[in-house]
Amino acid sequence: MILLLFSVGPLAAAETQTTEKTVMALGLSWHSAFCEGQRKRPECAETSSQAPSARQFSLHGLWVLRKTYCGAPDTLKAADKAGDWTKMPALALSPDLAKSLAESMPGVASGLDRHEWVKHGLCTGGLAEDYFRTALSLTAEVNQSAVGTLFSSNIGKTLDEAAIKAAFDEAFGPGSGDKVKMRCRKDGGRRLISGLSVGLGGEKEGEKGLGLATLIKRAKATKFGCPSGVVDAAGLQ
Repeated sequence: MILLLFSVGPLAAAETQTTEKTVMALGLSWHSAFCEGQRKRPECAETSSQAPSARQFSLHGLWVLRKTYCGAPDTLKAADKAGDWTKMPALALSPDLAKSLAESMPGVASGLDRHEWVKHGLCTGGLAEDYFRTALSLTAEVNQSAVGTLFSSNIGKTLDEAAIKAAFDEAFGPGSGDKVKMRCRKDGGRRLISGLSVGLGGEKEGEKGLGLATLIKRAKATKFGCPSGVVDAAGLQ
């Protein structure tokens, strides 16, 4: 299998920080809700309540706003848009990162990592290794915060905009909840929380590895989107 490895500069070099400007978004998925509507996908074959993805957010992606497929060959773009991502070249990631990514991004089983890198990761101007390490680190920050605690302790219950924003404010500073958008999906008579998008500001020249609190603070406020939804439990309902 061909390995895909890009070396196009430091991760932070693509954007210059300006006050309250959202340049990227961290996409988080609630895997149990995703699988309610995608039962045939390989990452949904097992929906154990003991799996990490049953009690915390999974990584969906890290997206540079208004940019896609930066420098990707036309053949790779076509393969990505065709949707069978497992046929795309595998990423050249170190073994420890590949293992962590498979655990935190269940969609790796369907080639989601390849899709996210080709469509979005290339636009960060760095290596795939750096891109995914950063994305995993930011995802872990959310899961280990008051936000992660709120969701893991309310599985099967409904959470609303006020509670989620308050958890973000507690975890990452006042106003952080205003930088978050929530996505929901219908499942019969239920409305499930399917994921969150967290707005991120840029890094200044010479900065690297900033935490979520700083990056969220530098982002612009956005509409929250879905006002409330159920935190779905593992297992198909």
